[in-house]
Amino acid sequence: MNRQAQGAQEPMLPDSTSAEPTERPPSPCINVCSLDPAGFCIGCLRTGAEIGRWMSMSAQEQRQLLAQLDERRNSRGR
Repeated sequence: MNRQAQGAQEPMLPDSTSAEPTERPPSPCINVCSLDPAGFCIGCLRTGAEIGRWMSMSAQEQRQLLAQLDERRNSRGR
């Protein structure tokens, strides 16, 4: 008898559509690096802390920050 006939289940493979991509997104830096009085870079809208942490962030954290930056740009009309 084959395995399926005996009731054994095939191992589950990871669903590639639900897995987070591990490739890092490009930096949002546009080489206009100066912090405004509120502490945001006038070029990319990251804070000094976010700029400093970029390289140590996971790919998922970087994507989350990029989404936050989109919200910041939208709230500032940029």
